[in-house]
Amino acid sequence: MIRINLLGKAKQKSKRSAMATSAVEFESVGSPNSSNALAAIIVLAITGGSIWWYQNQLNNQALDIKKQMDAAQREAQQLAQTKARFEQRQAVRDEYENRVKIIDSLRANQSGPVELLTMVSATVNNTDEVWLVSMNDAGNSVNVDGTALSSNAVANLMTNLMKTGYFKTVEIKEAYQDEGEKKLQAFNFSLTCEKLPAAPTGKKS
Repeated sequence: MIRINLLGKAKQKSKRSAMATSAVEFESVGSPNSSNALAAIIVLAITGGSIWWYQNQLNNQALDIKKQMDAAQREAQQLAQTKARFEQRQAVRDEYENRVKIIDSLRANQSGPVELLTMVSATVNNTDEVWLVSMNDAGNSVNVDGTALSSNAVANLMTNLMKTGYFKTVEIKEAYQDEGEKKLQAFNFSLTCEKLPAAPTGKKS
């Protein structure tokens, strides 16, 4: 037997069938959206974690660099202080060395003529029949005035002065008989002893 629906309405399904169909439709439609949302959440979490980790690494590197800069600055300050102390001590040392050099120079300039005049005086005293009257250091030469009992005694004195090695030449300026001496013959004489040039002092390396 064939039934014809004259009202044109579809036959209503049972409630159970309708609920099952809705559930199927919900699952088929809602499942892709949930997966996309979960994937987006996971991506955001990974991205956020990566950004946090990267920023944390940058912060740690910045702290390390700051520590290194602070240590380098402290070391530079210490080196600057050490350099300043060294330069100060070096300046004091140089000043003392200059003082010593000045003292040695003054001592040499003072003792040189004294030693030379002492040597000339000893040479005159060690020559027979000769007496020293006066002696003068004229810079490049030494002038000697004295009295001798003979001209030979004056010649011996000139020879002895040359033997000392201090003089380039020894010349007699004048010699004359002393008229004041009546009991013996005496000669007054004046000698000019030219000094040898000073030997050049080698610089110490």
